[in-house]
Amino acid sequence: MSAATVTCTRMLVALDIDGTLVDDGNKIPSGTVEALDLVRAAGHEVVLATGRSLVGLVPLAIRLGLTNGWSVCSNGALTVRLDRTAPSGYDVVAARTFDPGAVIRRAVDMIPSVRVAVEEVGWGWRTNAPFELGELNGQQKLVPLNDLLAESATRIVLVAPGIRRFIEALHATGVTVTPMGPDWLDIAARDVNKAVALDYVRRHLNILAERTVAVGDGINDLGMLAWAGRSVAMGHAPAIVRSAADETTGTIDQAGALSILHSVIPEVDGSLSPLAAQIATAVASAPGPVVLRVWHGTGADLSRCEAWRLQAGQWVKHAPIPSGVGTTMRAIEAAAREADLPFPRGDEGRRRAQWRSVTTNTGPAGFELPLNSP
Repeated sequence: MSAATVTCTRMLVALDIDGTLVDDGNKIPSGTVEALDLVRAAGHEVVLATGRSLVGLVPLAIRLGLTNGWSVCSNGALTVRLDRTAPSGYDVVAARTFDPGAVIRRAVDMIPSVRVAVEEVGWGWRTNAPFELGELNGQQKLVPLNDLLAESATRIVLVAPGIRRFIEALHATGVTVTPMGPDWLDIAARDVNKAVALDYVRRHLNILAERTVAVGDGINDLGMLAWAGRSVAMGHAPAIVRSAADETTGTIDQAGALSILHSVIPEVDGSLSPLAAQIATAVASAPGPVVLRVWHGTGADLSRCEAWRLQAGQWVKHAPIPSGVGTTMRAIEAAAREADLPFPRGDEGRRRAQWRSVTTNTGPAGFELPLNSP
């Protein structure tokens, strides 16, 4: 799909994190955050879909500028809404749990020295043996093995030399087994994976199945790639992943995800400032009239900017303007002028922009500026 064929229809853009948006050194390729802002300004839903636990997801989402919206973590065991106004920065929407007793016992019978970690959502892990720093996201608490059998879990990790050869035996206990390497297995409830969680989000957002895009690089992305209307494998992905995708992009070192992100947004002048580029993208991707709405609230809601469009005689939210958070109305006017988007002004003196009040029953006070108006 080229930029020339982009329409205003919303898309769900599902993105793996490790190996797709960040490299082995946890570095985000240059231009990624700016591209994600433009995809959101075009009205699309960006959904992070990762094998990371929740405590590993949240800091990275903040670095990516994705502090509001849907995310899938723990390979589909958890679906969350990122929300910068929430005390923890997120709300858990769905936790798909299972009884880990049978699979842990089977693993210990086959490999008595197996290391077991049970995910504690939002905190870290309970383990029967120490894991090295960086192997698990979050904190660790060493407990007796029997304690790991007692409660339902969203995910467990089994680590032992060559444990991958026991996948079928472990799967037979009624769980989903995802190999993350020859010595590492992720275990979740039966039929739980990224695709299941993403389709839950898609249906909630009322986005057509064919308007979905997924980008990933790992074995744990195979279900997600099969689910997506348009599937993309990173260039460094294993052959089995590349063969499962509709197309292959560049490697993480080549910032391969960038070309996919840019393919779902209209072309705008590359010399524009981030704020002007996002406003131009919002206008170009929306049919009919557009207004910029600024909401003046308190705390995390202070001075945010959104593009709204006219649909069936009613104004509906089209997209956020990420760089509009915390900025001034004057700065938004200047960005609209930079993007060559006219707006109504007064007839005398300095010809100030004519912002209109927006009244709502709840929420912060608002003002709107019509665009494409002389």
